[in-house]
Amino acid sequence: MTVATVYKQGWTMDDVHWSLFDPSKVEPALLAAIKAAALVEYNAPDYVTYLKRVFADAGQETLASLEQWGREEAQHGRALGRWAEMADPSFKLEEAFARFRKGYTPAHFSGSAEGSVRGSRRGEMIARCVVESGTSSYYSAIRDASDEPVLTEIAGRIAADEYRHYKLFYDTLNAQSEPDLGLWKKLWIAVGRVRESEDDELAYSYYCANVLPEEENVRPYNRKKYSRMAGQASMTIYHRHHIQKLVQMVIKVVGADPHGWLANLAGAVLWRRLSAKSA
Repeated sequence: MTVATVYKQGWTMDDVHWSLFDPSKVEPALLAAIKAAALVEYNAPDYVTYLKRVFADAGQETLASLEQWGREEAQHGRALGRWAEMADPSFKLEEAFARFRKGYTPAHFSGSAEGSVRGSRRGEMIARCVVESGTSSYYSAIRDASDEPVLTEIAGRIAADEYRHYKLFYDTLNAQSEPDLGLWKKLWIAVGRVRESEDDELAYSYYCANVLPEEENVRPYNRKKYSRMAGQASMTIYHRHHIQKLVQMVIKVVGADPHGWLANLAGAVLWRRLSAKSA
């Protein structure tokens, strides 16, 4: 297995080797998934606003780290979007994103309450770690699956960022003065965040990214349909080790042994489920 390049934090759009783009190596299903991912990543400012409300009195260092996280996530969206525009000139990141933002705004993003919808700051950080576990695994899988050199590079850069983001949120979790949560409560929060992936965010981002505005009348949005299409576009890129790494990161954040029986069981079950769906 080829050893992947490890990218350092602080890269910019100018660091990406755009001139190496090879249109002959663009895979259509992966392109559709990348378009959708660009919209989700580009939407980071909303998450920053929400997290800064949750951690309003946590100190300037914490708030600054959240802002930096948001800037890096938004850059992920710009990089993926630029690649998608090169691969498919009909795709326009800003236009697709405007449609996505108009139709998708979770209630806790637009509210003014300072508390976390997870019930505590610890719960919020567990949920964020679950997300970063998933994205780190996802972009690692894209990096390993793509033959297009620029996408391989972008995915590698993002995967490295997402792993660092996981560590940021894991450290923030453990720095909280709140009482620790029990194992089953942590698992409940983690599983709940995974289930949220079935809401409109992924399905609607896929729709806005891959259905042109002039096609909306003949191809109306249907959550179940586009959630299924989004999943099908992504699932085939995974290998067993990507899933096991994801599970180990989640198991670690809930306080269990990432190399123990729970991680092994969860990894096997998740891999079987994904394999069945992609068959």
